[in-house]
Amino acid sequence: MTAAENVCYTLINVTSDSEPPSEVSLKTDLEKGEIKAKTEALKKVIIMILNGEKLPGLLMTIIRFVLPLQDHTIKKLLLVFWEIVPKTTPDGKLLQEMILVCDAYRKDLQHPNEFIRGSTLRFLCKLKESELLEPLMPAIRACLEHRHSYVRRNAVLAIYTIYRNFEHLIPDAPELIHDFLVNEKDASCKRNAFMMLIHADQERALDYLSTCIDQVHTFGDILQLVIVELIYKVCHANPSERARFIRCIYNLLQSSSPAVKYEAAGTLVTLSSAPTAIKAAAQCYIDLIIKESDNNVKLIVLDRLIELKEHPTHERVLQDLVMDILRVLGTPDLEVRKKTLHLALDLVSSRNVEELVIVLKKEVIKTNNVTEHEDTDKYRQLLVRTLHFCSVRFPDMAANVIPVLMEFLSDTNEAAAADVLEFVREAIQRFDNLRPLIIEKMLEVFHAIKTVKIYRGALWILGEYCSTKEDIHSVMTEVRRSLGEIPIVENEIKKETGELKSEDEVSAAPAQKLVTEMGTYVTQSALSSSRPSKKDEDRPPLRGFLMDGDFYVAASLATTLTKVALRYVAIVQDKKKQNSFVAEAMLIMVTVLHLGKSSLPKKPITDDDVDRISLCLKVLSECSPLMNDIFNKECRKSLSHMLTVRLEEEKLSQKKESEKRNVTVQADDPISFMQLTAKNETTSKEDQFQLSLLAAMGNTQRKEAADPLASKLNKVTQLTGFSDPVYAEAYVHVNQYDIVLDVLVVNQTSDTLQNCTLELATLGDLKLVEKPSPLTLAPHDFANIKANVKVASTENGIIFGNIVYDVSGAASDRNCVVLSDIHIDIMDYIQPASCTDAEFRQMWAEFEWENKVTVNTNITDLNEYLQHILKSTNMKCLTPEKALSGFCGFMAANLYARSIFGEDALANVSIEKPIHLGPDAPVNGHIRIRAKSQGMALSLGDKINLSQKKATL
Repeated sequence: MTAAENVCYTLINVTSDSEPPSEVSLKTDLEKGEIKAKTEALKKVIIMILNGEKLPGLLMTIIRFVLPLQDHTIKKLLLVFWEIVPKTTPDGKLLQEMILVCDAYRKDLQHPNEFIRGSTLRFLCKLKESELLEPLMPAIRACLEHRHSYVRRNAVLAIYTIYRNFEHLIPDAPELIHDFLVNEKDASCKRNAFMMLIHADQERALDYLSTCIDQVHTFGDILQLVIVELIYKVCHANPSERARFIRCIYNLLQSSSPAVKYEAAGTLVTLSSAPTAIKAAAQCYIDLIIKESDNNVKLIVLDRLIELKEHPTHERVLQDLVMDILRVLGTPDLEVRKKTLHLALDLVSSRNVEELVIVLKKEVIKTNNVTEHEDTDKYRQLLVRTLHFCSVRFPDMAANVIPVLMEFLSDTNEAAAADVLEFVREAIQRFDNLRPLIIEKMLEVFHAIKTVKIYRGALWILGEYCSTKEDIHSVMTEVRRSLGEIPIVENEIKKETGELKSEDEVSAAPAQKLVTEMGTYVTQSALSSSRPSKKDEDRPPLRGFLMDGDFYVAASLATTLTKVALRYVAIVQDKKKQNSFVAEAMLIMVTVLHLGKSSLPKKPITDDDVDRISLCLKVLSECSPLMNDIFNKECRKSLSHMLTVRLEEEKLSQKKESEKRNVTVQADDPISFMQLTAKNETTSKEDQFQLSLLAAMGNTQRKEAADPLASKLNKVTQLTGFSDPVYAEAYVHVNQYDIVLDVLVVNQTSDTLQNCTLELATLGDLKLVEKPSPLTLAPHDFANIKANVKVASTENGIIFGNIVYDVSGAASDRNCVVLSDIHIDIMDYIQPASCTDAEFRQMWAEFEWENKVTVNTNITDLNEYLQHILKSTNMKCLTPEKALSGFCGFMAANLYARSIFGEDALANVSIEKPIHLGPDAPVNGHIRIRAKSQGMALSLGDKINLSQKKATL
């Protein structure tokens, strides 16, 4: 076994800049030094041996002068020393000196101090030489009866490891430990003993559990956890035992330990799919989320609930627990709330939607009352979106939701208000019966809207859907109220001149005298005193936007006024009233146009906005039927079409999701027998404890074996040539935050290669965890060396190095074989993800690193090129398929992905097909990549550059 495969017991930090001491000085310190000097010398010896030094001359010195000492620090260091020191001669025989060491440890096992006894027993677990352990067996057995629990529990561990490695030394270990377990009272000792029986003799463990199954709930949590594991393994191997132990698992759901409850719930789900069992497990998970304070624990347990939901039969049970799940919203963490709302939304049905909406409405109102926090706005946004989805899926709920949400149109947080506006726009278009209610609420909150973007949207909705004479008058009143006195330019000039006069009067007033803290007089001029100008405070909202130079809202206002005026003309028959209303609308547009051309606003009006307002004036002056149709019918048709397409997409994605979940069994499907199933075919029958251990160790071969495309062979990199004296190839296994290099080294010569060392270095954000230990390779022999590399961020990295070795018997210098570079691909860390258009735009504005890649490809079709980029970059296309369908010679699409480190990557593809160059002309254009970090943007750009061209066969 290589160093990487060995279980690591001792980690020692070595200072690299210190000079290694000589063997003579160490010997002197160990023989004649004080206790402190001996301790320091022993530490240096340990570090030198760990670094590969051979110090055979010091072994007898340490046995003679250090081993007899009773100092606890020395004894602790000696345990480390005996663990790492070579104990055999080159031909594999035990060193004679080790007999003396063995005798010293026999005495330590009988030492009156429990710490020395216990730590010696722990050390014996690491010994791999049966000749050393054999004389110590009686003393180890005797430690099982020691008065102190620390000694007893380490004695159990020592017996277990000795039994596992050298069964002949203690063949009666299971019986001995079973008897010990029956009489033991200490929880930690019982846990270790029970753990040993599970792995060494499961039958005895079951016998013991059967005798005390009714008292399990009174045991300590560490023993309960081991009992849960045993029950899982037994029922997994022998399903007929389930009925015998399932009651015990039910009882453990009530344990006081959160860890036991979590494991018991997970085990219960795997043992039984009965609704009562699923409900009990889910309830246990929900209690854990609410009671545990650690957000990481909450997220892990939430993930288990989401896994439960994926099963179609379990989903029905969870639907009844939606209200309990919503209790988790009491957690202040945004990520927990987000997952909870997503889960609740997936589980909502016509039975529980009413209760869900009531809870969400209460939460929305709560966010209004709390003190502002950066997450409060985001949480409010989440709630608004959830209510939006509920209303779309269950139209009956919309009437309850809309009045509460419309209060938030006047919110200072633009993102939440924009979500409400989007929801209102969809609701007013889809639900005809709610239009009067929405118009009424919109008119109520219209004057309180604070942000220009929301104001524009509200204007559009009012202009599009006000159809009665009273509503049209109300809109006009609100617009006039929001605009203030007109004409605006004259009014503003009057205000300016009026304020100047008042200031002149103030300057003529006597200067105010003030007294300082010192008692002296100071004079303050009325002109120099800073005070807020009244004109900014008193301005109505719309006039404020216009004075700030935001004339886009003026264009929106012109369109709204045109729509309502045309509709008013159609409704009211009185010509005088018609002309009066149209004239008022035209007056408002003209006065806004005049303001834009004047020097009063901070920014002048743009030509686009002038064109739009002028067009609206022309439409109102002519009132042609064609324009009437365009303004009052075609606009609404466009919105209706967009909402229909979006609804179809949502339904399609939901259908795909449900198809994934629904397990349909065809008449001719093969029946799988558990006993005949191949290891890689097992799904829910896999040992969950083993799987979680493999995942933690980064060892996920099972999944790879199931997918032949992702097999090991595809990830093998050749490092040296076939004619090199040492052939090497590496299997690169990427496991989230670290990379495991499994390097096969083959000695192709007829000589023995000594101190064959793999030396590696890294470029990029990679870090080598440990230095691989040297090997000795016999002629034509081979070995595997494992090296771990930690990954800190998403960017391309390079691992390079060489293999150095000595040829046995040769006097020449060390030989060196240079290895090929191993390129670590960014694609191993990038996963497709999705986000809303608004989030994409926000991130696009925030991210500072941009990489512009010019399209250089041999692909001639736009759609084919996009699909090729998606496949090679692992990104997801956010632009809907319908928007990309058809052919117009140009295509623009937004792509998004997220790395396993939580970094976002955005890309915008703008490509065209140069038709004038003929049908075989390749696609050209640009791809702009944006990311928070430079490495991500550059690496993704390099990846696109490398894979742009389609491989020709």
